[in-house]
Amino acid sequence: MTEREARAGEGLSPDLSPAAEAKAAMAGFLKELKGFQEEVKQSLQHQEERMTMLDRKTMSYGRPALSAAAETEAPHRKAFDAYLRSGDDDGLRGLVLEGKAMSTAVAADGGYLVDPQTADTIRSMLVSTSSLRAVANVVQVEATSFDVLIDRSEVGSGWATEATAQAETSTPTIERISIKLHELSAMPKASQRLLDDSAFDVEGWLANKIATRFIRAESAAFVNGDGVDKPKGILLPAKVANASWTWGSLGYVPTGAAADFATANASDCIVNLVYALGADYRANGAFVMNSKTAGAVRKMKDADGRFMWGDSLQAGEPARLMGYPVLVCEDMPDVAANAYPIAFGDFAAGYTVAERPDLRILRDPFSAKPHVLFYASKRVGGDITDYAAIKLLKVATS
Repeated sequence: MTEREARAGEGLSPDLSPAAEAKAAMAGFLKELKGFQEEVKQSLQHQEERMTMLDRKTMSYGRPALSAAAETEAPHRKAFDAYLRSGDDDGLRGLVLEGKAMSTAVAADGGYLVDPQTADTIRSMLVSTSSLRAVANVVQVEATSFDVLIDRSEVGSGWATEATAQAETSTPTIERISIKLHELSAMPKASQRLLDDSAFDVEGWLANKIATRFIRAESAAFVNGDGVDKPKGILLPAKVANASWTWGSLGYVPTGAAADFATANASDCIVNLVYALGADYRANGAFVMNSKTAGAVRKMKDADGRFMWGDSLQAGEPARLMGYPVLVCEDMPDVAANAYPIAFGDFAAGYTVAERPDLRILRDPFSAKPHVLFYASKRVGGDITDYAAIKLLKVATS
């Protein structure tokens, strides 16, 4: 067999006839050719689609460009902005809002709720500020007050024998604590010229002003409020030595010195304060004190010379004292004779903040011309709901 004949027969079965071999080779060739044609066709189709897309993008119709995305809140913003700038409430009257949105008209007094974005901004600033609401129980209500039912008694029990008659035992009693909602208000102002300036962020300015005013008044009332047209603070109830504690008062632990922490073993009062609280409450316990007191407490050491204060190693986490979080609230009193500079307890169980979810804004362009007044109001209340859940540290010898 010649060399050419040997190469021509490579890859073919020796059992097939020459005709069958030729037929099989032709079928394989046609199959490969068909696959190649499909690939070329798909490539040309993709190229055509890309050219069409580029053609449409570069096409000019001689008209102004449209917005790339729909602004779903544009009607709310436009109507609210017009109301703040000029007092034109036609947009708000004809605006149909979802029931869950905060930007709705109040026909009774002519006020309007702020749009959803403004209200969210105020709420986030209130939560992030060092107020007692950060650790308290916060509820939203649609009424003038919020009632809390407290079961503070136990069911009586006793040991019985087989033949002895069972005596009647005591039954539990339920107490109701009513938290009234009080009106918190702020009234910032701006000139009409400033409101007419389209480059000025009216909503941001208004939210910051109102939030700052509400933060200060609210935080102070949650600590020192007397309950007269304002919430009742945690320091309002009568204070008694923890050994003599009864419902309706707050128990305290002394520091051991008349006007400061004790000179020797100053940290003992902190340990006593923690364990004056019931074990069930200690699981969710937290300290509340101002910055000046925190500066003195963080210098305390235990018997082995270790600092009792531990700074947080993670962003957003509070510092800890004896393993419990510390809320620095500037409205707490300083360390002084007969003062109560530190509170420790389960504030989620011990103190409740009740508030209405709406915020109302009224615009007054007449009372302070050429300025425009914005009267904002919010209804909020607060009170102690469990007197056993909070303990205080008193600066005293006993």
